[in-house]
Amino acid sequence: MAPVTGVGAAMHSLVERLYPLCRSITGDGVRATLDIVGEYLPLQRHEVPTGTQVLDWTVPQEWNIRDAYIADAGGHRVVDFAASSLHVLGYSVPVSATMPLSELREHLYTLPDHPSWVPYRTSYYQPRWGFCLAQETLDAMPEGTYEVRVDSTLADGHLTYAEHVVPGQVPDEVIVSCHVCHPSLANDNLAGVAVATYLARELAERTPYYTYRFIFAPGTIGAITWLARNAERVERVRHGLVLACAGDRGSLTYKQSRRGDAEIDRVLRHVLATSERPHRITEFTPYGYDERQYCSPGFDLGVGSLTRTPYAGYPEYHTSADDPSFVDPEAMADTLAVCREAFALLDRNRRYVNLSPYGEPQLGRRGLYDALGGRSDTQQAQLAMLWVLSLSDGEHSLLDVAERAGLPFDTVAVAADALLGAGLIKE
Repeated sequence: MAPVTGVGAAMHSLVERLYPLCRSITGDGVRATLDIVGEYLPLQRHEVPTGTQVLDWTVPQEWNIRDAYIADAGGHRVVDFAASSLHVLGYSVPVSATMPLSELREHLYTLPDHPSWVPYRTSYYQPRWGFCLAQETLDAMPEGTYEVRVDSTLADGHLTYAEHVVPGQVPDEVIVSCHVCHPSLANDNLAGVAVATYLARELAERTPYYTYRFIFAPGTIGAITWLARNAERVERVRHGLVLACAGDRGSLTYKQSRRGDAEIDRVLRHVLATSERPHRITEFTPYGYDERQYCSPGFDLGVGSLTRTPYAGYPEYHTSADDPSFVDPEAMADTLAVCREAFALLDRNRRYVNLSPYGEPQLGRRGLYDALGGRSDTQQAQLAMLWVLSLSDGEHSLLDVAERAGLPFDTVAVAADALLGAGLIKE
């Protein structure tokens, strides 16, 4: 793993800024989140009205919340939304009532196995209300009457998502998607947002080959909305990556696309294997993050998912223990580095045609061997040239060459650049 860098600390600072906001699949919390991301990147924001048909779904009503609490007979707030946005069941309908604890218990959610943690729970599509709290808090609540209040609104409004585009040399696109719908959860949500933000900033410092489109959207319904509204653009998407759980201390996990042999799958497998980082490669399953929307059979896009420990794979998942202290700047910097390496490879992975295919061309008289004379890996570099010439038939990519030859991709790419400069191959 790479040492802690300035960018790791900067991403962690962004996580800390975003952490207190109450996000959901709609509402002002999403907008406030995008306001902050918009300080780092220019964003194009989209507001999609309630009731809009998006594929097989309908954009729901917008949910906003101002306050919520459970107060005891003395007026003390035993559970207070102001202390953590996790304390309220997501999408809770408004309530103002007084009731005994025996009745209130039906609306309370805890984690008995982790009595000091608060769970994250939602009820997006069923009109309910509830509170999430630590089991130890519930255990300390005496029988009696409690005041219960949820000051929320559920009304027609909009679903909000945003995009940032890094123009490339070609209009073919790579999409990078992360979800912005979870409340105070640092790793499952915000670490992915932070890595995507800083990846976009880095790509903007150069002109990449592909056009990169970053999508900041609520999970599931947001990705479905983007797909419904971009049916024509989808045809341009050549590769994609969903980022989530990007900052815990676990090793990296790449979940392959539904195809399993998409170019992004091969690129991530190659980068992770050759980097000698501890990692796992997993097969596609139609459960998880928004890769399942992008990979649905009607679209079948080549989109994989990069996480550290996968969803539900660590005890802190969807609990108050997933706070900024759980997210490691070093781990986020490492996730960013893998994305950087993967996209650099993707941008350079071209196919070429040998312009001197009858017999081996004389490399020495073109100065190609001399140009390699000072390299510590001269023999490997020369071998890479021969492999590129051998497989430059318009069918094999440079990644094909690297894998078949057992050579580092960078060595093969440098060889291809030299041969291109000598006029021996063409793209």
